[in-house]
Amino acid sequence: MAENDSLAEFLNSAVDAAKSAGEIIRKGFYQTKQVEHKGLVDLVTETDKACEDLIFKHLKQIYPTHKFIGEETTAAYGVTELTDEPTWIVDPLDGTTNFVHGFPFVCVSIGLTIGKIPTVGVVYNPIMDELFTGIRGKGAFLNGNPIKVSSQTLLVKSLLATEAGTKRDKQTLDATTNRLNSLLYKVRSLRMSGSCALNLCGIACGRLDIFYEVGFGGPWDVAGGAVIVTEAGGVVYDPSGKEFDITAQRVAASNPLLKDDFVDALRQSE
Repeated sequence: MAENDSLAEFLNSAVDAAKSAGEIIRKGFYQTKQVEHKGLVDLVTETDKACEDLIFKHLKQIYPTHKFIGEETTAAYGVTELTDEPTWIVDPLDGTTNFVHGFPFVCVSIGLTIGKIPTVGVVYNPIMDELFTGIRGKGAFLNGNPIKVSSQTLLVKSLLATEAGTKRDKQTLDATTNRLNSLLYKVRSLRMSGSCALNLCGIACGRLDIFYEVGFGGPWDVAGGAVIVTEAGGVVYDPSGKEFDITAQRVAASNPLLKDDFVDALRQSE
């Protein structure tokens, strides 16, 4: 019982942090952005940095012994190894390119791992005011209402989500477009909404049926959403069909009924 109480407390703390950061995103969304480049098409704004600072400060005050991994601190100071200790993994603004363009698929993603297992997840889109939450073993919710994955069993009737990534070399682009070309013969349609965390939440609430992405930024893109998908009755796995590794920059998600056919289709598309 004590553990359940503490997990609920962790979730409430994460929700408070996400909503505070969401206020910064909401205000910045309608203003002129100060944009920097992390790569050719990989962007970062002052809002990303301000949100991460706010979230870390909020959570560190409450949980001074916990570990922290964030997208912007990792970019500035290097990779922090994920240990078994309670670790908050934060993407302060997933969908930065969307944010810069005024496209409303942006979110704060906060995940807590315990023993390297995603245990608490919060994903908040402040523009659409959608709050996705999940606690391991306790279900998944959208704005307080229970959610579950789709019941679709056929790939040909499935809505697929993926992302183009930020690499623009010919080899990567050819591999990406060839894979999509193969998959589009087998699914109903394709979406690229620009946020890994929101794609996972789309699986969790049944808006999307299948999702995969390789080469995304890091564990902060998936730590929150992975809990929410699993708690909504979905499965999160490596696109090869192997077990999901939060540090591998490879993810696929779906309902359990579609997993084997989707993994086969991905294998045939390579």
